Formats: sequence, structure tokens, C-alpha cells
Amino acid sequence: MPSVDFRLYLVTDRHQTKGRALVSLIEEALRAGVTAVQLREKDLATRPLMTIAGQIRDLAKSFGATFLLNDRIDLAKVIGASGVHLPAEGLPAAVARRLLGPNQLVGVSTHSVEEVLRAESDGADFVVLGPVYETPSKRAYGAPLGLSSVEEAARRARVPVFAIGGITASRARDVRRAGASGVAVVSAILGADDVTRATRALLDAVADPA
Repeated sequence: MPSVDFRLYLVTDRHQTKGRALVSLIEEALRAGVTAVQLREKDLATRPLMTIAGQIRDLAKSFGATFLLNDRIDLAKVIGASGVHLPAEGLPAAVARRLLGPNQLVGVSTHSVEEVLRAESDGADFVVLGPVYETPSKRAYGAPLGLSSVEEAARRARVPVFAIGGITASRARDVRRAGASGVAVVSAILGADDVTRATRALLDAVADPA
């Protein structure tokens, strides 16, 4: 099983960059210390998605960072990504593993403790659980789960559990204290006026939750 050696997981959304170029912000976040990026641009057609994926893959490689593609196992194989991240309603992790082989990372989005355990059983290397807090981008997935779900998932699962949804630096400390291995964020970095400062604050929070 590949190693999950990061605590801050940056998920992209070019609609939350305040008009700034997505790839430039990703580079700034990588320079500030981010070591894992998921390209999640579900509304992009294949050709422009491949263009951005290639750019971020090259950046991630230059910084020694992990780069995952959302859902698109085919493109992950073509461009040489570190693996894929599967939506909760997507292919089972076991299918992705068969297609990708043993050395690629497979992450899975989950919205309940039961889904966490199912993803683990299917062979996920790590899961992202949320929304933990209220956030506009995750309202479609139901009411916030709260820290109690993070605590239960972290206690019962053997794979790393990352919290997502309304994460700030102070909340990152709270979810780490609850047992989460780390946090996944979108707007907390991409929507920040100062991406470097926001990234470093989150890194400090997940590294030292005390």
C-alpha cells in the first residue's frame, strides 16, 4: 500500500480563486509547503483538463509533492499522476486499485462513518470525511457532521481520515485533536488573499494541534 505522508491536502476549484490563475496559486501553495494536491475540476472537458493536469503534475514533481486526479482513472494513468481520488458515489476503490496497480494512491470522499469503513474495506489508502463544518460548497452533501463523526471514524478506521468542509487553521487543530490524520481544504488556501500565509498557518495547525 502506498504511503500517505501528508497532513494538508489541497483540493482545487478554479471558481474559488478570486479571478487568479489556478496553476499560479497551486505553485505558491507548493512553495509554502503543501505536499499533496487533488485536481478536481469536474466541469472541464478532457482536453483542457489534461492541459492543467500536466502543468500541476510537473509542478508537484518539482516540489516532490503528491498529485491526484479526481475520478479520472484514465487520465491519471496517461499523465502519470500519483493516483486518483474517487467521489463517494464513484467506482469502488477496489476497481480503481485493479486498474491502477498496487503503487498508486487511491483516496475516497465519504460523508458518514459507514462510508469511511466501506471505503477502507474496498481498499482505499485514505478517506476524506465531510462536511465537518458548515460550508457553502458542501451543502449538497447534507448537514455538517461535527467533530463526533471525525472522532468515531478515526477510532474505527485503520486508514488515514482527513476532515473537509469549513476548515480553518483553528478548526484544523480541533479535527486533529479529534483524531483526524489531517485536513483537506479548497477555499481556505485558494480563496485566501495571501496564499502563502494561509498555507503556512494550516501547516502549523495540522503539525502541532496542541
